[in-house]
Amino acid sequence: MTTERVVIAEILRSRGNRGEVLAESTTDVPGRLEGLRQVHVRRANGMELTLDAEQVWRHGEQWVFKFAGVDSIDAANALRGAEVWISKLERGELPAGEYFRSDLLGCLVWDEATGRNLGTVTGFEQYGGPLLLEVAMEGREVLIPFVPEICRTVDVQARRIGTAVPDGLLDL
Repeated sequence: MTTERVVIAEILRSRGNRGEVLAESTTDVPGRLEGLRQVHVRRANGMELTLDAEQVWRHGEQWVFKFAGVDSIDAANALRGAEVWISKLERGELPAGEYFRSDLLGCLVWDEATGRNLGTVTGFEQYGGPLLLEVAMEGREVLIPFVPEICRTVDVQARRIGTAVPDGLLDL
C-alpha cells in the first residue's frame, strides 16, 4: 500500500447494534465522505484493512459508517480509534485559494516584511472562526489565523507560508 495517505476520518466508537461506527471527519473536501465506496483503515494496533463502505451519512456533527462485513457491536468496537484514509491521489481537488491541511503541515512560516523564519506548522485548531495554524516557534507554540490578510502567500510546493503578522499576535 502507498505511504502517501490522507486521513479523512477518525473512528470514535460503535453505534447501534448492526456494526455501524461513529466517526469524526477530518476532510476538507465537501461531499468526500458521502461518496466513499472503498477505504483503507488503520486500526489503533497498526493493522491495516481495506473495507467497502455500504453507507455513510451525517449524524449531527459526526458521521456514521456502515462497512461491509462489520455486522456486530464487537466487530465495530474493534475499529475504535482507527483512522480512515485514502491515498493522496484520491483526495480530490479544492477550489483555488484553498489548501489541504495535510499540505500545510510542516510548512515553514516566515514574515514577509523582515524575512524572519517564524517556525513550522505542526497542527491546527478551529473554534468556529477561521482555521488557526499551530506554529512551533522558538520552543513554544503560537496560533496564527489562516486568513488571506495574515497568511498572504502559500506555496505548498516550496513548503512555505509568507505572513504579515499583526503587531502583538506572536506575543499571545
